[in-house]
Amino acid sequence: MATVESSVTTRHPAANSTEGGERTLVGRIGPWQLVRLINESELARVYVARPADGAADAPASYVLKVLRKEWWRDTHAIEMQRRAAWVGRKVSHPHLLPVLSAGVEQPPFYTVSPKLEGRSLARLLEQQRRLPLALTLWIARQVAEALDALHTTARMIHADVKPANIVVGSDGHATLVDLGFVHTPGESRHWSQRPVYGTLNYMAPETLTSALAASPQSDIYSLGVTLYETICGCLPFIGRDAEHLLRQHREARPECVRLRRPDAPKGIASLIHRMLAKDPLRRPESAAAVAEELIRLEIECFAAQAA
Repeated sequence: MATVESSVTTRHPAANSTEGGERTLVGRIGPWQLVRLINESELARVYVARPADGAADAPASYVLKVLRKEWWRDTHAIEMQRRAAWVGRKVSHPHLLPVLSAGVEQPPFYTVSPKLEGRSLARLLEQQRRLPLALTLWIARQVAEALDALHTTARMIHADVKPANIVVGSDGHATLVDLGFVHTPGESRHWSQRPVYGTLNYMAPETLTSALAASPQSDIYSLGVTLYETICGCLPFIGRDAEHLLRQHREARPECVRLRRPDAPKGIASLIHRMLAKDPLRRPESAAAVAEELIRLEIECFAAQAA
């Protein structure tokens, strides 16, 4: 494990922004040189980084995610960071972002992963609204395969599957990122007690009530919401506020995929609606089963294009 300094040292250069609106912060955490801040949330900050002992002009080909200082005394937040480090090292899969290095025993708590080339699926949807069916199925299948590895190898749930956490390369290669909320199927905390836990638009009904614990089928539901949004160009449920949105997830039926996207084959619509079943037992039995069905649908889609 890397040696970790007791605090994050940063200095602000004269220019505090780079092309694309990213703020520039130069600093160091343990053996890592921070090049610039690329994202931040309520829980963490994410930097592009390089090894501190390397050449000053060496490419910054790593991403370092550090827990914000205000969470350094929160045992749950620290445990989440430690789990992310453990899972990212234990599960090796081409469609799941690995953790290469970590400092999670004392502050500052951080993980280091390779820097991916590509754009998030969320950004692609902002730019294109809807993607071609074949590409959509391919992306979803890759994510399903990553979830299967996570569920079977680490026995963990991702708990935050959404377009913003899927990075798509120029060649269509998809990677599921952000292991910050992984947890075991037996754990259950009511959503209102975990304000940074997942995203309400994509959370399964059982994760929004204290009555049921989450399961691998909860990730399948979130992937179903993502697949619905990518194919239809809109979310299946939109609420006036958080409580209305939660009620939609628990009680409302989404509009039929084929009404939103008439060119979508019946098999695709059927799979999505099964993934969005309110009862986890009515969803596909595993992420592997979802991936297998998506492969078949991909083949059918390509065959229809060639006909």
